[in-house]
Amino acid sequence: MHVHVVGICGTFMGSLARLAKMLGHRVTGSDANVYPPMSLQLRDMGVELKEGYHADNLRPSPDLVIVGNALSRGNPEIEALLNAKLPYVSGPQWLAEQVLPGRRVLAVAGTHGKTTTASLLAWILECAGLEPGFLIGGVLRNFGLSARLGGGGAPFVVEADEYDTAFFDKRSKFVHYRPDIAVLNNLEFDHADIFPDLAAIERQFHHFVRTVPGNGSLLVADDEPALERVLDQGCWTPVQRFGQLAGSEWQLLLDPDDSRAFTVVSGGESHIVRWAMSGRHNAANAVAALAAASRLGVPLVEGCRALATFAAPRRRQEIRGEVGGIQVLDDFAHHPTAIALTLEGLNHDRHGGRLLAVIEPRSNTMRQGSMRARLIDSVALADSAWWYQPPGLDWSLADVIAGHAASRVETDLDVLVAHVVEQAVSGDRIVVMSNGGFGGIHDKLLRALEVRHGSSR
Repeated sequence: MHVHVVGICGTFMGSLARLAKMLGHRVTGSDANVYPPMSLQLRDMGVELKEGYHADNLRPSPDLVIVGNALSRGNPEIEALLNAKLPYVSGPQWLAEQVLPGRRVLAVAGTHGKTTTASLLAWILECAGLEPGFLIGGVLRNFGLSARLGGGGAPFVVEADEYDTAFFDKRSKFVHYRPDIAVLNNLEFDHADIFPDLAAIERQFHHFVRTVPGNGSLLVADDEPALERVLDQGCWTPVQRFGQLAGSEWQLLLDPDDSRAFTVVSGGESHIVRWAMSGRHNAANAVAALAAASRLGVPLVEGCRALATFAAPRRRQEIRGEVGGIQVLDDFAHHPTAIALTLEGLNHDRHGGRLLAVIEPRSNTMRQGSMRARLIDSVALADSAWWYQPPGLDWSLADVIAGHAASRVETDLDVLVAHVVEQAVSGDRIVVMSNGGFGGIHDKLLRALEVRHGSSR
């Protein structure tokens, strides 16, 4: 079968293309920007890529077109697809119909931490010998992949996104997956481009809860009022809580003296975990993954051992390089809560230097300005913060940060890099936060540091 993927270079759609290729299909794809690393991974697999959206991309006619959710009516390739009456499906529907049947599906949902938690879960299951398949919105460094089919009949871990499915299906993606085991990590307002308020997102989470069978499992973070409101709308599946509250079935106890250690308590067992990540949010993600893995029979002690060898996904507190004793880190944080949690984790892991934050408000929610009142508080733990005002942002970052002495705004990326490098000294950590490539700022910073300090990475 010839499968054509429209919008192929996004992580989710590129991962679907990989799975389709693994299933033996001929796969082609198109995108407005065919860019690495996804383009290189796909070409290495023999996927033919086409730059831009054109009617000619659909000639000769594919047997099936998988449509990404970034595509809208008016796009020339979408219009050609509809006019020719070619068969088409959304990415989530294709996954549900072609990959998930016959599998025990574990789905991880939540405003924050989906990628990390799903990656943790996949690694725990791998270490337990279960050979899981997975599709996750980031490259798993333990596997070097963002998706794989896994062993025959093996469980499948999917990052369950609440964003809408496609131009013809405005339900959240996760309603397609029908998991046996679902993790609800947290819930707050996001995706202001498609949801008018938090109640609308809660309703979608309720639809997701409705798809989990009565003989399945719901693992729900404690101390999350929005998730409790979701469950209050109706729940037909056994629920277990995880988090820091006493009485939760999976309780997290943080180590006040060691940011890279925590204790998990469940069912009368207690185990200390020491691992490479820091921050209470990452520890909570780990407990959620341990709880989900236990539903497939993975003993707690075995799951804890797997955490010790876990490598965080790309762009999650990822060290991109170090020059002159100055580290440059990359993090995907693009929501005020995620920014604050990332800085909290790094702050607890200090070794004498300062924490310098560099932030691009790039997501649709951030660009609309619905979160701008929270931006200053989100960087309270940074010693200094530089904000990049990208072209097309129709509200002023300078107005938002006015009076905050530790913050600066720049509209020129090279000027921003020069100012950060001028201030940084040995022992400092520069953490760059954006959900995009940010103009290659990580390499720009490292090159400028090399020039200034006369040393290499």
